[in-house]
Parts: sequence; structure tokens; C-alpha cells
Amino acid sequence: MIVLNAHSQQQGRRTKPMKAVFLGLAAGLLSALSAVNAATPAADAPTVAPAPKAPAVTSVTSIDFKRGDGGSGKLILHFDGDGAMPDMRTTDSGVVVDIGNVTIPAHLQRTLNVTDFATPAQQVQATGNGGKAQVAMSAKGAFEPLAYQTGRDYIVELVPRAAAPARAVGGASAAASTAQKAATATSSRGYGGRPVTFNFQDVPVRTVLQLIAEESNLNIVASDTVQGNVTLRLINVPWDQALDIVLQAKQLDKRRSGNVVWVAPQTEIAKFEQDKEDARIAIENRVETITEYITVSYGNAEDIAKLLTDESKGNQSGSSAQGGAGGQQQSRGFLSGRGSLSFDRRTNTLLVIDIPARVEEIRRLVSQLDKPVDQVLIEAKIVIATEDFARELGAKFGINGSRDNVTFGNNIGNTTGTRNSITEAQSDYNEALRQWAIDNADRAAEGRPLLPQPLRPLPTISKGPNVDLGAAVGSLITSNPASLAFTILNAGYALDIELSAMQEEGRGEVISNPRVVTSNQREAVIKQGREIGYVTTSNTGGLVTQTVNFKDVVLELKVTPTITNDGRVFLNMAVKKDELEEFIETANGSVPLIAKREVNTAVLVEDGNTVVIGGVYEFSDRSQASKVPFLADLPILGNLFKKKGRGKSKAELLIFVTPKVMTVTPRR
Repeated sequence: MIVLNAHSQQQGRRTKPMKAVFLGLAAGLLSALSAVNAATPAADAPTVAPAPKAPAVTSVTSIDFKRGDGGSGKLILHFDGDGAMPDMRTTDSGVVVDIGNVTIPAHLQRTLNVTDFATPAQQVQATGNGGKAQVAMSAKGAFEPLAYQTGRDYIVELVPRAAAPARAVGGASAAASTAQKAATATSSRGYGGRPVTFNFQDVPVRTVLQLIAEESNLNIVASDTVQGNVTLRLINVPWDQALDIVLQAKQLDKRRSGNVVWVAPQTEIAKFEQDKEDARIAIENRVETITEYITVSYGNAEDIAKLLTDESKGNQSGSSAQGGAGGQQQSRGFLSGRGSLSFDRRTNTLLVIDIPARVEEIRRLVSQLDKPVDQVLIEAKIVIATEDFARELGAKFGINGSRDNVTFGNNIGNTTGTRNSITEAQSDYNEALRQWAIDNADRAAEGRPLLPQPLRPLPTISKGPNVDLGAAVGSLITSNPASLAFTILNAGYALDIELSAMQEEGRGEVISNPRVVTSNQREAVIKQGREIGYVTTSNTGGLVTQTVNFKDVVLELKVTPTITNDGRVFLNMAVKKDELEEFIETANGSVPLIAKREVNTAVLVEDGNTVVIGGVYEFSDRSQASKVPFLADLPILGNLFKKKGRGKSKAELLIFVTPKVMTVTPRR
């Protein structure tokens, strides 16, 4: 058997290899003697067993060096027999292999320079004297030593720490590589003991536990029921992992108390712990109960009482089927089998009746639960920005009058009116001339001065535009446009021309700033607005009924904050902003038209930071034209026969939220 100790790149020491060898040889000798005695018939005469022969001295036939995978250096020692006993140890400058019961020829006692192989190994020096040999291999840089034996070849590898382990050669080397990978993987799971190497064949478990105790400096106490042998080969495995592997292989378990480890079969330890728990429960059932009053300051006594009784029972209902005192104890949750818990709403106090240990535990739990909850100030800003632009150009003109008893105007109605007014004026003028002639005849007979002949009156012309394409209040323009007009008058006709133009620009911004303070994980609602009333009419069988209905037009902020452990705030919120647009007239009355803006979201925000949780951007661009066909297409003059308008509007909705945590410190 071989016992090897693998250490890190520091000054190594030989950890009692001869002692372990002697223990293994003694165990093997006892087993052999037992087997011989059992196989000898009772009637045969006792015989003396022959003394074991000393192993023959072997010789080193070759020393070779190779470069392995991953940049590792391999030193290969080949023996001509099976009696060699190599032992590797680590030094500050590399590794040294001491080989017992072996001779080394003079031509192999030399120094090899292996720097050209680009491995951690630099030189290999072999010496020998009196049945012992020593091979020293100097190294440079960080490395991990690995030694294993395959047949009559003893291989020493120096693996760079930054490189992957070298590929193994042969069955034994493959096992060594697998063991090293397993040791590396398990060390990341918490094994931190010093690496050791064990190679045992059918050795008592107690002997292995004793060796592990020497390596770990622990006091290991093995139960009398720990029996049996174990065969294992572990290379560069932490001692604590090696202990767990041995225990698992023999169905053993351990319990540690300080620097003492108790090892026993799993069933024995389980029975011991079960008996210990049963004894504790039995002692609790004999302890006298006490009554305690616990005042709750920040929480609700009823809620805490349910948490400690009803909810704990519900969470453990699957375990209530256990029999005996243990099942009763577990189903009671935080109370013992004889305990009770009630509450008083008026004083917000808990009344506990139980054994002292459970009462103290409940008091500790209440002190942990009864703490003030931090509060959160949520400030929201709702910004509605609008921008409108409209421009409209137009013209209107008309020509009216009469000539040669022919009237003309902008339309049939105005033309008829103009003709009638001219006819009436002519009739009045003819009557005036007749009356003038009669008056002058009388004046001439009486010798008085004659009157002047009356003037022909101008005809009355009904004015109005023949073409009306002026700017006016419409879908684009909301106010009366400005206009520039001029008229050309002449005998019998009038020409009116009017140019109108309008441009409107408007910008508006509505800011709503609701704020609300609430406790952690408590919903808060703030609402401000009005109710819009409207009347609807219904006719049922000739009976007319009027009903007044209402619709809410409000600004509402609904939020539930949650303060995380890292100081941020998780907001589950709903923001609503309504506005009354207009009333729509229907057959049953007027109905209000309400513009709704609403956001429902959940967002994680840093304490004191502002975040935009929502936004809507609207843009519209409209253009329209009214014109007289053909005439509006004329150059320059065509502008008198058409009207053009253009409108643009922008609207943007942004919602900003800023949470601020207000830490509440309990009063003492």
C-alpha cells in the first residue's frame, strides 16, 4: 500500500508515511494469519508459518522526460521489478522523489536540462547509494504536483496552475486525473482542508479515520458499531472531502462539537436525535405554564395573533397527521401543545399562555413584527402641452347695376331687386316731372318764379358679392378674420372687392400636481374634480320622463408603493386625467363629451429620482381649399376665385413621478 501527501508549493514535510505503511502491513498480516488459522483443520498438528521473504531489490532501468498536454512536464521512472517504494515530497525549488529498495545504475546518475520542453520543470537530477535512490526535479513558476504508478512505471507530473490538468495515460493515470478534477469541483462547494493522497486496499474504516484525524488535527470519536473495511484511492483530495466520502461509502454520519467529531452509523445518529427531541418535548409537557401580556404599538394585535396561530397551522397542516406529542407540537406552530394565544382589540394587546421558552420566543417574534413602517411621498406631475396654428386667405367681389334698362347683380334675387328699385325710381321721377310741369304752369300764370327741373335719381343697386370665397369662421379659423375692401362706383353700376386673411396661433400648458403620502405596501388614492350633470329624456307609452345623470370628470392618483431592501421604491400605480370637451345634442338631450387620459403601470424607481411613466404625442397637419373651377386656375387673377387654409396642431401628454422615502424611527 502507498500513502502519499500532496502539498501546495511550499516547504513540504513527510507526513508519517512509514507509520501508515507499518499500520497497513500489520493489518494485512493479521488478516493473513486469521485466514490461515480458519483454513487449518482442527485435527492437524499446529505448524509454524514461514517468515515472509523480504522483497527483492529492484533497479531503475530508464529515466525519461516528456511534455504532456496543457504544458505539464512528465518524469517517467521505469523499474525492472515490483519492489520499489517511491515517496514524493514538495520543496521550495520543486519536488523530490525518494525511492526505497531500489538501485540506480551509474550512467543514470546525472543531471538532465529540460528547459527546452517549455514546462514548469527545469532540471532533473538522479542519485543513488546503498539500495536507495533520489530523483530531484527543480521547477519554476506555480505548479501542482501529481504522482501515480502504472505497472512498473512511476510518473511524476508538474501541471501549471493556469493550465488544465494533463490527460492521463493508462487506467491508473485516468483515475488520478478524474480524482483531481473531482477534488477541484468539490473544493468550490466548500471543502477547504489540506489535500491528501490515500491508496488503501481492504483497510479497516477505523484506521482510515485515525489517519484523517492526524491530518486534520481533529479529535474523532468512533462509535463501537463502526466496523468494516474500505478500499479507496484518493489523490490530492481535501481531507474533509475524503472524510465525507468514507462516511458515505460505509453509511456513516458525523456530528461535530467544537474540535471533536463523533462518527456513528446513520441509523444510530438518527435514533439518538429522535430520542433527544422526544425527551425535550416530554420536559416541555411537564413545565408549568405562565401568562404574559404583550402590548402591540404599531401593528394590529388581531393580525399578529392570526399570523402566530391560524396561519401557522394552515402552513403546517400537512404535518398534523403525525401521531404522538411530536405531531401535536408541530401542528401548533409557534405555540406548544398546551399554549394558547388571544388578543384584546381595545388595548391592542396579546395574551399568551404557554411555557416560558415559548413565551419568550413569541415575545421575540412580536418585537420583530411590531415595528413602524416607512412611509413614501409620491409626487406626480401631469403636463398637457398644446400648440395650434391656422392660416386662411380668401377674396370676394361683386358687380351690380343697370344700364339701358338692364339690371345685373350678383344673383337672381339681387338682380330682381335692383330692377324693381330702378322701375320704382323711374316712376317716381316721371310723377315728379308731371307735378313740376303743373306747378310751373300755375306760377307762370301768377307771375311767380319758376321751379327748377328735378334731377333724375340714381338707381338703387342691391349690392352683394358675385363670388364669395372670403376667409370666415370655420374648422380652421375660430374668430372673425380681418378684411380689406374697396368699391368702384360709376353711373349705373358698382364694383366691390374684398380681401380677407386670418392667422391664429395658440399655445397652452396644463400642469396638474397631485401628491399623496402612504405607508409601505398600503394603497393610497387622491381624487379631485367634479361631476357633470346632464338630462336625458325618455318616452314610454306617451309618458315623457326626464332623468338627471352625472359623469365624473376627475384627476385621480392611485398608487401602492413597496420599499425594497436596497432602498428603491416599486410603484404600482394608476393615473387618470379627465377633461370636459363639449356637450353633444341628441334627440333625448345633451350628453357631455369627456376626454380621458389614463396610465396603469408598475415601475421601479430610485429614492428621490424622477421618472416619466407615460406620454402621448399627437400631431395633425390639415390643409383645405375652395375655388371656382377654371377661373381659379388663371394666373394671378385666379387668387380672386379661391380660398386657401392650413392648420397645424400639436398635443403632448407627459406624466412624471417622484417617490421619496420617509424613514420612520421607533420611539424609545
